Amino acid sequence: MLDISKRVLRQVGRTNGKYELIGEGDRVLLGLSGGKDSLILAHALKSMQRKAPFNFEFKAVTVDYGMGENFDTLIEHCKTHEIVHEVYKTNIYELAEEKIRPNSSSCSFFSRMRRGALYSAAKEMGYEKVALGHHFDDTAESFFMNLIYNGAMRSLAPKYTAGNGLIVIRPLLQVRERQLIEASLKHNLPTIGDETCPSQHFEEKMPHARMEMKHLLNELEGRYPTLFSSMNSAFANKHFDAFL
Repeated sequence: MLDISKRVLRQVGRTNGKYELIGEGDRVLLGLSGGKDSLILAHALKSMQRKAPFNFEFKAVTVDYGMGENFDTLIEHCKTHEIVHEVYKTNIYELAEEKIRPNSSSCSFFSRMRRGALYSAAKEMGYEKVALGHHFDDTAESFFMNLIYNGAMRSLAPKYTAGNGLIVIRPLLQVRERQLIEASLKHNLPTIGDETCPSQHFEEKMPHARMEMKHLLNELEGRYPTLFSSMNSAFANKHFDAFL
């Protein structure tokens, strides 16, 4: 088992306790893309499984888009660290070739299809919870994207019930992205990058909103170092005063 940062593990534990993400007898399916976030989460769940005062099962599932991806290194990593893992084959790439219009962004399409595949895998395998690797930077970026582009004050929830009855959880939601980067580099994790992103195979307009928000938040944090801790407190202390 990797010696994942104690700070990360404490944050995952606090988030789990606060929002009751995983408990006794739960069966959790982890969406394992092979990126740093989901890989660190896999090891965090493995640590929790060994140390928590309750028993639960979890299985990591990697969605195969059907475009010839090679997951050998990821499969071997999971085997070495005794992480139960399965590659879930789909024809998402074939469907994308039929449905995505030229010069349009495919990211939202693949995101929806990947999530749908994870839900299908969970239902087929008998898991009632799906764990995703979103972190606090994702939360902040989503909040500002919704505020600026959609006129809504909405972000990522640590726990919610999907329309099909599955419970979706985000155990890393109070962990900063830089902590995950540090942990990934420290352990030289065999992360999978953009080479397996299907959008790389399409001529399209690349999405820009999230990267713009990332740059904006980096700039703001440089000016206001407590920005992210203040945002974390603000998300937990919502007040709705009447506008005059």
